[in-house]
Amino acid sequence: MQATTLLLSPELDAWRTRLQDTAAAALAEGGPDGAHDLNHFDRVWRNAQALLAHYPEADALVVLAACYLHDLVNVPKNDARRSIASRLSAELAAETLAGLGFPREKLAAVGHAIEAHSFSAGVTATTLEARIVQDADRLDGLGAVGLARMFYTAGRMGCALAHGSDPLAQDRPLDDKAYSLDHIEAKLARLPGMMQTAAGRALGEARLALLTDFRAAFAAEWSGTPPCAT
Repeated sequence: MQATTLLLSPELDAWRTRLQDTAAAALAEGGPDGAHDLNHFDRVWRNAQALLAHYPEADALVVLAACYLHDLVNVPKNDARRSIASRLSAELAAETLAGLGFPREKLAAVGHAIEAHSFSAGVTATTLEARIVQDADRLDGLGAVGLARMFYTAGRMGCALAHGSDPLAQDRPLDDKAYSLDHIEAKLARLPGMMQTAAGRALGEARLALLTDFRAAFAAEWSGTPPCAT
């Protein structure tokens, strides 16, 4: 898929610096999380830029703000409050942006994009900006970086790498709360088909291919299966 890079306007560039500083301050208060750090926000914004190049009618400032503030309230994956984290983030983002002098007429759109980005919340993205932010965030769960984030998060939750005798869950139900490798098939493999934009689906399918290949290679090593002859 070919796409031109979105050129940053001086306004967007200035807001990005302010939003990076705001996000960094929030992260400092919340404690370290290598899967949801400032680098994650930067990557989500870069993903969004790639998508915005295909949808120039979208409001890039709304997308930018949502990309950097979507995880202001970061609740662990195994926390009972996980499903409301995006709503809490949206509420805090509205207060924060108002204090920064962000255009008031855009606050509701930013809030919706933040609330709808979450897989756990199950909120339907009803605007193009929200669809772009949702896709951009989910793209960071795929590919090489997504794979590293998966194992990092699973380690923090105390998950095993994989099931001892059935890593591909051929004779058991998938259980990604117990086995990290299961998360690829249980959730990540579904993400490309759930993308809200055609550009997001294309990027998602390309990144999923790496995870699919990795899963097969991991299972072969884990189980001691000889590699296929070439």
